[in-house]
Amino acid sequence: MRILLVASSFNSLTQRVLVELRDRGHTVPVEVTPDGAAVREAVARHAPDLVVAPMLKAVVPRDVWTAHLCLIVHPGPVGDRGPSSLDHAILDGVEEWGVTVLQADDEMDAGDVWASAAFPVPEVGKSDLYRNELSDAAVAAVLLAVERVAAGATPRPQTGEIRVRPALRQEERRISWGEDTTETVLRTLRAADSQPGVPDRLLGAEWFLHGGHAEDGLRGRPGDLLATRAGAVCRATVDGAVWLPELRARTGPGRPRACKLPAALALAGRLPELPELPVPADPAPGRRTWSDIRYRERGPVGVLSFAFPGGAMSTDQCRRLLDAYETARGRPTSVLVLGGQRDFFSNGIHLNVIEAAADPAAESWANINAMNDLVEAVLTTTDRLVVSAIGGNAAAGGVMLALAADEVWCRAGAVLNPHYRRMGLYGSEYWTRTLPGKVGEALAARLTEEARPVSAAASLDMGLVDRVVDCGPGEFAAEVTRLALRLASGGGLQPRIAAKKAEHERRESVAPLAAHREQELSRMRAIFDDPAASYHARRRAFVRKEAPRAPLPNGPGAGAAASADC
Repeated sequence: MRILLVASSFNSLTQRVLVELRDRGHTVPVEVTPDGAAVREAVARHAPDLVVAPMLKAVVPRDVWTAHLCLIVHPGPVGDRGPSSLDHAILDGVEEWGVTVLQADDEMDAGDVWASAAFPVPEVGKSDLYRNELSDAAVAAVLLAVERVAAGATPRPQTGEIRVRPALRQEERRISWGEDTTETVLRTLRAADSQPGVPDRLLGAEWFLHGGHAEDGLRGRPGDLLATRAGAVCRATVDGAVWLPELRARTGPGRPRACKLPAALALAGRLPELPELPVPADPAPGRRTWSDIRYRERGPVGVLSFAFPGGAMSTDQCRRLLDAYETARGRPTSVLVLGGQRDFFSNGIHLNVIEAAADPAAESWANINAMNDLVEAVLTTTDRLVVSAIGGNAAAGGVMLALAADEVWCRAGAVLNPHYRRMGLYGSEYWTRTLPGKVGEALAARLTEEARPVSAAASLDMGLVDRVVDCGPGEFAAEVTRLALRLASGGGLQPRIAAKKAEHERRESVAPLAAHREQELSRMRAIFDDPAASYHARRRAFVRKEAPRAPLPNGPGAGAAASADC
């Protein structure tokens, strides 16, 4: 079937639906459409058998949906209507929510139902929930709806309770630090973590707060800042505290959108003197706290997990993760798991921090070298097996970080973007060695040139990953640990480690890692140092949510990676 996807952005759900439909043999063009007129033009250009809108803010024109079957993916259960469905679900503290595939109609979200699916709502941010539990349910519902369309079935009208809820206004999202409990603050932050953020006033300026994590061990006057940790700031509530990992300055009309940054960096020059608190080595049972990097051991298995907002890794984050990796490498384990968390694995260098730097070219250079140092440490680990565990989406240098390991395990719902081209970059992180080594020279060239997203199943078929873990997002960490323990206790582990060491030494004698690094970085340095290079315009457009001045190759998309936003 020829299925046209129309979307307001080439976001994570659009990419997931795209790869899942293509994996099943459908022809699936994609059009990013800013308004109804663009939807009309796209449909006329492609003449599809079916139109599917995974994430569309524009209204499908009547003349389009009366002439073509158009299916709309609504992030709410049957009977729920309105543009802030998921936000309301999180604010209300529901334990289960749903997604519905509707037929386009005159009234928004009121069309007949082709399929629906329920999903659990864990205590995570909206964008995490959207990319994971909701995405799994949406794909299941879309695939079922497509099967029903192909079989000549008919949809069912919406019956039962109808609940129409208006869009949440920013003023409704504000936190009352002198009255709101930690749980209320967390729900408010989670419901707006990536977009649009929670408006707030802090240290004499207006900000949007992005993300939040509970802290049970600190107390203070509600609203006061108490401490910093790894770029985040801790702020007191009436009954505890929360960690705020990212802030974005509120700019006035006509001014460029500010960059979303690690909170301490955004507040630089305003922050009072605060203690930089390490993660408690042995926190009390049940105590909630936050860290973006954690290490744990189970017998012969070490797990070094990390969770950076949006999957972006700044120079500082890369260096801290490298330090943690070196510490983990000093532990007496035979298998070291890198990753293993739900949601993003990594999307490579931190474009927001780069864009906000006084010298973006210099910061780009520092960031890519820090990424390379981390990848090199993984590649040169020869005394144990290293497993990359990709629980969510990964892109660009994040994929190449994963490929540095001996085995790559990937959750079934993840989408990989193993390329750099959409950001106008050649790429580094030793990809010229690892990517051809996994999939061969021809396929490596195709993946990097075509710059298309790839499903977990397709990645397994082409050899990009070694194992697909079929489980829910919340079960991924435990399942990866179980599999790693089985790998560590299996026969032949030590001979395999010895063979790995010998192969590394052989390859170093033929084509050393240093040669790959020098060749890649010479290309990257030329791009960074060229003010006219498209990378600078594309980075700025991606970070500041502007239309890119330089046309993007090979269809839709706005960056080297899938958008960090929903």
